[in-house]
Amino acid sequence: MTERKPPGVSFESFVDKQIRDAEARGDFTALPGVGRPLRGDDTTYDELWWIKQKMAREGMSVLPPTLALRKEAEDALAAAASAPSERVVRQIITEINGKIREMMFKPPPGPPLGLKPYDVDEVVREWAARREG
Repeated sequence: MTERKPPGVSFESFVDKQIRDAEARGDFTALPGVGRPLRGDDTTYDELWWIKQKMAREGMSVLPPTLALRKEAEDALAAAASAPSERVVRQIITEINGKIREMMFKPPPGPPLGLKPYDVDEVVREWAARREG
């Protein structure tokens, strides 16, 4: 337990004495992270910094629905390219096409989608060509 500040001693000198005593005992010599820069030392202040850090730790992101679907469409094409069978390719592309069509007919707020449904047969042909080569 920390000792109490004696009466008549300024708070600053009392704290300074405690720090000097701890340094003399070696309490600060083996602290984790010693000599490394502090994380997040950017000069701009953002009042939502803690929310952004929490979302990053949790793997969350907040994108407008159209941008999220564009990312999902890119991921679907990548998944189709590495799919083990034609049936899986068709399933992946058909699924993403349904989501694209839904958003085309019910546009949400935000930037325009800028996508049209993929030609399933064309994606399957490209998949087959990559498998052969």
